[in-house]
Amino acid sequence: MDNLHIAATATSPEVDFRFDAHLLSLTGESYPENAAAFYTPILQQLNAYLASCNGVSIIANVALAYFNSSSTKMLFSIFDALDRSVQAGNKVQMNWYHDEEDDTIFEFGEELRADFQSIDFIDHPVATQ
Repeated sequence: MDNLHIAATATSPEVDFRFDAHLLSLTGESYPENAAAFYTPILQQLNAYLASCNGVSIIANVALAYFNSSSTKMLFSIFDALDRSVQAGNKVQMNWYHDEEDDTIFEFGEELRADFQSIDFIDHPVATQ
């Protein structure tokens, strides 16, 4: 399967899914005009990749400084796919990066931890300069 890379824009995150290394990264901000149109092809490729995994350890790095409500729904779809992958016999480590002073992003991460308990969730507060 080909890796997936989408460069960040002012309103959408960098997507760097290195399927060959089992490394998935989302970085930046996410408030595209149409979140479903942006994320649906990403979800399709992610689901195809996850369907081919068997006993694999996957690392997901998420460092989103901001995301809107429509992006939140799509992010939940990504995390749901990863959670199902764990239930199918894979391992997922989720590294959740956030500004240490950003309670909103931190609390969303805590919500993810509660909702997707199969995923090994690691919180990474990052100090601002």
